[in-house]
Amino acid sequence: MNIHTKAVHAGDRKKLPDAIPSTTPIYTASSFSYAEMADLDKVFGEEMDGYCYSRYDTPTARALEEQLTALEEGAGALVTSSGMAALQVALQAALTDRRRSVVAASAIYGATTNMLTKMLEPMGVDITFVDICDEAAVAKAIEQAKPGCVLMESISNPLLRVGPMDRIATMAKAVGAALIVDSTFATPLLLQPLQLGAHLVVHSLTKYLAGHGDVLGGVVISDEAHLPIIRSIGKISGPVLGPFECYLTMRGVKTFPLRMERQCENACKVAQWLASHAGVERVYYPGDPRHADAATIGRLLAGKAHGAMVSFDLKEATQENVFRFMDRLKLIVRATTLGDVHTLALYPAMSSHRDLAPKQRQRQGIGDGLIRLSVGIEAPEDIIADLEQAF
Repeated sequence: MNIHTKAVHAGDRKKLPDAIPSTTPIYTASSFSYAEMADLDKVFGEEMDGYCYSRYDTPTARALEEQLTALEEGAGALVTSSGMAALQVALQAALTDRRRSVVAASAIYGATTNMLTKMLEPMGVDITFVDICDEAAVAKAIEQAKPGCVLMESISNPLLRVGPMDRIATMAKAVGAALIVDSTFATPLLLQPLQLGAHLVVHSLTKYLAGHGDVLGGVVISDEAHLPIIRSIGKISGPVLGPFECYLTMRGVKTFPLRMERQCENACKVAQWLASHAGVERVYYPGDPRHADAATIGRLLAGKAHGAMVSFDLKEATQENVFRFMDRLKLIVRATTLGDVHTLALYPAMSSHRDLAPKQRQRQGIGDGLIRLSVGIEAPEDIIADLEQAF
């Protein structure tokens, strides 16, 4: 079934005693009762399908999980209160009964780096960072570390690098490691990591999937082997997504493929325009034929769009110049997120990668003049006009 159809129909229209709702209702109950205690006992023991306590499961959350599982063609999912909560669950699940060691992409979201170095490392987990786009370096790191888990992004934040996910999946499998992919930037429209060998896929629902700037949420979508531990961690630690957020996300997902297609088209036009502008030092965009990972992109994204993110360096790369440029934006929203229907601009050195030391940012290629754009669904000429007047 086409992803457009899955987005519209998956998870919905569960039968009630007297009717079938056309969309999934918002179930706010914190607990559920049954006519007979024996039935409640069976639900608690997972001998009978049903609901008992909203930290475990709710009808609204389950419907959203079914919808997202269908998009990624996984075995099941757990929706959480944020993307970082989903990533934490995924890492816990991956390291259960495995060596407490992670090989992670060195160029990755700043909060993810903090989770690895400030939370997992002090708890005794060995962390090895590697250039995830250097296949030989990844192979060496995995061979030496023999990790329990390999962590990467499908399209990296904020320099939009694309690692050879399919080949890394093979490397991980060879040493018994689980591959976790944060695929927020790519979305299921462009890539389905589970189909390329990943074990766990994480999304920030706040971004493209919900897509309207009114939800904070996350999801981890699992293969069959890791689903029981994912569900168990969810029950124990309770990183639940509330019913209102589940409903809003489910509604947003129905139009996500349409929005994403338009955003990808707009991003391509904006990237081409920026590449020709005298005030721009460099443009980072996966659709650029000169992209450092062009061969991998050609293999993994063949016949598909290249995402809706565009990053670029101002020629006069100082924080003062970046602030002046961003303060002049009128249509484009200056906010610390991405994937909304409106175009957003972010300064990584100030926000997403603020906690990294300046030298660490420089090693990742994140300079003082780097600006990240999340291109929206507006008319592309209006986005470009706003950028032009800001220059």
